[in-house]
Amino acid sequence: MITRIISGIVGIGLSAYVIQEGGRTFGIAAAVLALLAWIEFTRAFSHRGGNPTLFTGVLGIAGILYGAFYGQHDFILLSIMAATLLAALSCVLLRGDVSVPDVGISIAGICYIGLPFAHLMMLRQFSGNLYTTPIGTFDLGTAMVWVMFIGTWASDSFAYFAGNAFGSHRLAPAISPNKTIEGFVGGLLGTVGVVVGLGYFLHFPLEYMAGLGCAIAILGTLGDLVESMMKRHTGIKDSGAIIPGHGGVWDRFDSVLFTAPLVYYYTIYFVLR
Repeated sequence: MITRIISGIVGIGLSAYVIQEGGRTFGIAAAVLALLAWIEFTRAFSHRGGNPTLFTGVLGIAGILYGAFYGQHDFILLSIMAATLLAALSCVLLRGDVSVPDVGISIAGICYIGLPFAHLMMLRQFSGNLYTTPIGTFDLGTAMVWVMFIGTWASDSFAYFAGNAFGSHRLAPAISPNKTIEGFVGGLLGTVGVVVGLGYFLHFPLEYMAGLGCAIAILGTLGDLVESMMKRHTGIKDSGAIIPGHGGVWDRFDSVLFTAPLVYYYTIYFVLR
């Protein structure tokens, strides 16, 4: 527990620095995390006897993130298309080593990991509006990245404590036996409260923030369940051990893979409209 707490504090400090710094620092950090998550993803499916195309995924995800960082959306599409064709071609060139299911898993994994981190990168790049709060002034990108991360963390934390205190009805026993309906409701209510509070400080419409908090709790839980389902399928407990006491990068960012695109499109359609 002490190791988990210490690594959590260090992680929060590093996250705060990277989010506030933005620019290349944020872009490099997002790219490193995405590639580590991809490596963990391929290792998980290799554990079951598969052989996802690791190198193709590295190239594809790197290309997706390059396009996101420089605002070249056509390059994102090019990277996905090239990675898809290369993965499919590897099934022919490396016949016997890369199977047809391996190709499908590789293509799905490239999109599943690469595109959410691209949305996270593009979310941080929003600018133009400044929001003054009691703890400082934030541009739009910084503010919304904080909303996304704090909302996602709130969902996990409130669900955990509510589940431990009141949980008795399993939410998805075949996928994640420890998750309960009571925990989910607690996470939902807690997340709405936290995101509405952030909206108050940022002077956002509170009804929109309540809706966003609700969506973050729902999609964050779904993201967690998707990773749990994949880990159960591949027969692993944790995706890695790179974060002491917390597992791997994929373990820590499974919910963010769903909430980052959500907050990105919320920002476009409700904040910037």
